[in-house]
Amino acid sequence: MGWIIALIVGGVAGWLASKVMNRDASMGIFWNIVVGCVGSVIGNALSGPLFGVQGSVKEFSLPGLVIAIAGAAILLAIVNLVQRGRVR
Repeated sequence: MGWIIALIVGGVAGWLASKVMNRDASMGIFWNIVVGCVGSVIGNALSGPLFGVQGSVKEFSLPGLVIAIAGAAILLAIVNLVQRGRVR
């Protein structure tokens, strides 16, 4: 059951991050889920040591969703930097 919640939360986090980073037109639902799940890993890797906050997408929590969105936005900023040479 945890992986289903992780996919749903990852999809929502990826979609919201793509809206924030203005990349929604170039991404589909599959890439939103991938970006959200990978963004959650990045967000947890950064937020744990820096702020002492851990979140999980296996069980829904608001801090976990916020961390996943922030990590997904960081991931999309890196992709924008590599593809276009600038962060939007």
